Amino acid sequence: MNYASIEAMSEPPIGRLILNRPERRNSLSLAAIGEITRGLEDLAATPGIQAIVVEGRGSAFSAGHDIAEMLEREPALYQELFALCTVMMQTIHRVPQPVIAKVQGVATAAGCQLVASCDLVVAAEGSTFATPGVRIGLFCTTPMVPISRAVGQKRAMEMLLTGEPISVETAHEWGLVNRIAPSGQLDAAVHQLVGQITRWSPKVIGVGKDAFYRQVGLTEDAAYELTEPIIAGNAAGADAQEGFAAFLEKRTPVWSNDAVR
Repeated sequence: MNYASIEAMSEPPIGRLILNRPERRNSLSLAAIGEITRGLEDLAATPGIQAIVVEGRGSAFSAGHDIAEMLEREPALYQELFALCTVMMQTIHRVPQPVIAKVQGVATAAGCQLVASCDLVVAAEGSTFATPGVRIGLFCTTPMVPISRAVGQKRAMEMLLTGEPISVETAHEWGLVNRIAPSGQLDAAVHQLVGQITRWSPKVIGVGKDAFYRQVGLTEDAAYELTEPIIAGNAAGADAQEGFAAFLEKRTPVWSNDAVR
């Protein structure tokens, strides 16, 4: 997989997508956004990949949009930039594999949006998160979409209105981060989490992830209307039947070889 702004590597059961602009603190240029989207899709379609880890090379996860690219441009450029960024964020939810952000250093603005959009987040001690756009006259309107859903309205508004960074401990308390890794143990913490996921049926994980994002914004009645036929279909499927039998027979289930998609 050849890219200019990222690296994408298949290391079954893990796919690794590395933001590779350390000299620009892994800022999200228009080109980088397109490559990240394509990298996610390429990894998702790769046989044997059951989880995708997104990380940044160097001392930062991502400092957000490339401000140098945004100075004195035509309005059409901004429309294209933010539209493609939205597609990138939504692609994270649309691929069937869990996408895990592996955060080291800063994740700000659209970089923080990228973290919040991932299904799970493991962050190293000392990492920080912020939506500082207000400080340069650009309110973080699109980053607030996943961030407000992750941390809640009041906490999101505090981040958005002040632009102040929050520590990894605060991010964990608020629900933006799942796990904090001690210094030097970030890789081990990510692999532990991946291992807890990849022992289960990839097909069932994909069904569940898709259902989660489809129901999460619905009313309770609408959410049940959506999920009842999904779980019924799941229960009738080969992997659930194997899981039921294995449970009753007190053995380890053997999942089908069905592709994730």
